[in-house]
Amino acid sequence: MATTTEGTEGEAGGPPGLKANAIGFVDALVIGLNATSPAYSLAAVIGPVVALVGIYAPGVMFASFVPMLLIASAFYYLNKVDQDCGTTFSWVTRAMGPWSGWLGGWAIAMTGVLVVGSLADVAVTFGLLTVGLDSWAENEVVRQLLTVLLILVMTGVCVIGTELSARVQNVLILAQVACLLAFAVVALYRVYAGTGTLDSVRPAADWMNPFGSGGASLTAALLLGVFIYWGWESAVNLTEEIRDSASAPGRAAVWSTIVLLVTYVAVGFAVVAYAGPLFLSENAGEEEFVFALLAGEAMGGWDWVVLLAVSTSALASTQTTIIPASRTALSMARRRALPASFGRIHPRYRTPDVSTWWVAGIAIVWYLVVRQISENALFDSLTALSLLIAFYYALTGIACAVYYRRRLTESLRNLLLIGVGPLVGAGLLIWLLVESVIDMADPANSYSGVSWLGLGPPLVIGIGIALVGVVVMLVWRFVSPAFWSERPGVAGPEPLKNEES
Repeated sequence: MATTTEGTEGEAGGPPGLKANAIGFVDALVIGLNATSPAYSLAAVIGPVVALVGIYAPGVMFASFVPMLLIASAFYYLNKVDQDCGTTFSWVTRAMGPWSGWLGGWAIAMTGVLVVGSLADVAVTFGLLTVGLDSWAENEVVRQLLTVLLILVMTGVCVIGTELSARVQNVLILAQVACLLAFAVVALYRVYAGTGTLDSVRPAADWMNPFGSGGASLTAALLLGVFIYWGWESAVNLTEEIRDSASAPGRAAVWSTIVLLVTYVAVGFAVVAYAGPLFLSENAGEEEFVFALLAGEAMGGWDWVVLLAVSTSALASTQTTIIPASRTALSMARRRALPASFGRIHPRYRTPDVSTWWVAGIAIVWYLVVRQISENALFDSLTALSLLIAFYYALTGIACAVYYRRRLTESLRNLLLIGVGPLVGAGLLIWLLVESVIDMADPANSYSGVSWLGLGPPLVIGIGIALVGVVVMLVWRFVSPAFWSERPGVAGPEPLKNEES
């Protein structure tokens, strides 16, 4: 049973709720896909992954998909019992208690703060490169001003309404996928035609073997691979606004991971085949600009197609990344785990306007402050994302098994999809979290290459966010103790009735 006491229609004469039935399954699927920013994610990761594992990059992308699918299963089954836009916050509170739930909600909210500015910056940069305004892209003042304006515009779209957001996302995903497919087709054609300008390599089936390289390099590559899938759960954060809210958001999350797998592996094959592992390894430090280099090589005067793909990808994700953070803050405020003002819903647009603008405002401040330190410091803040993502995904997987613990032995399906699968996914993510902490502890492994308090900047940022969260939680515990009186429960027989085959 959902915990959304004010979450959908609102009581007559009472405060408005989120707009129910605003979008459908396809819209949710598109939002889940765009939240991961496929073109940008591929552009940012493909070079470093190939530098680590060579031609086995497509296999690593497949292996990285496994924990994501298992956690998506947890999202599906937890959403069936609780259609709350706070997702992890609400579910973990229900299964494991308010302290764990609050920290999970904090982690989701902070991911939006860390990443929105960077995504908008990439959207602006590649958009300017697409139309030939290279000098504007290189001008720090112009780029930062346009980035802030873009965040404000996309935040406004989120506030005006979920339907408008969905329409914008549908256009952006079509542009992005079309551009990616055009690049993949041209690149593979030139590989087989022998007209490539780089050291092309014909694709082979054994590229799908993630263990081909082995050793520590595989672990590092998986750390990169797992997090290119992050963001698909944005569809579930809209659960109160989606038709058939008990199952459509969860199905959208699962299908998002599958579509991403196909996209990443297909484009990964094209990139590795056309460029060859040597070129990608040598240019791994270029991060997302490796696609700009490849676009010029593979498509000649049509390189703007790939630049447009990365720009629209980052633009779409700028908008969709705001959704989980703002909806989570709304859910927390409704449960009195945050100040009541974060729970305000716009009477006309039926969206959480206060929490949405707060997320955008804090993200802008974070972007501008970190950008003044250095561009590398901004990349370090993105690296810190891996800690938060692994934490709240793993927490969700554990919560699924804990909440349904009395139902796991009813069938093999329950045991595997609700118990074992989410726990295995959580275990893999916890392992990657530990590996990330060990790696980030060494300042030499950061983008900046400098030491903050004897540690790498990403780890300091991650620890700092966690400590601030604990302090805010403890203070709010004494200011408004009502939320902390909630007690965990366990699934009854109702949620799995009429389960789809």
